Amino acid sequence: MTPKTGSKTKARENSRDDSRDNPAPRRLADYLCFAIYSANLAYGRAYKEGLEKLGLTYPQWLAIVSLWEQDDQTVGELGGKMFLESNTLTPILKKLEAMGYLRRRRDPADERQVRVSLTDAGRRLREKGLQMKLVKSSGLKPDDFDRLQKNIVTLRDSLINATKAE
Repeated sequence: MTPKTGSKTKARENSRDDSRDNPAPRRLADYLCFAIYSANLAYGRAYKEGLEKLGLTYPQWLAIVSLWEQDDQTVGELGGKMFLESNTLTPILKKLEAMGYLRRRRDPADERQVRVSLTDAGRRLREKGLQMKLVKSSGLKPDDFDRLQKNIVTLRDSLINATKAE
């Protein structure tokens, strides 16, 4: 280990020290929120080539994946799963409808609700889309990848619940 690497490691340890006697300033790289944010950006870059082949953006891809999981959802249900407000989600859905991947229609039981369902073309995207496998690109073993995903979901849900309590 070089002295430079050792000093970086020591600085990192100090920045995480909860001691109030001599708190060291935290670097950007030491913040979990930044690690998650920058990992999200890296994920977007990793998905870019595959999504370009499909002619989709990442949010469009997520909407399609959610509809594969459960077809014929309301815009509100879909938005809840994607953590998007309907005013953000609606343009995404309109574009996917124009591309022929889904249909939007008023719910006959409640005209205030708009239901979204896949077309055959939207269902066929699954075969093409499932070729985008990023587990290997992540550098994690499949078990570690699954564990990390579950931990991030727990973190997200805890943060959501903490902000609801305020």
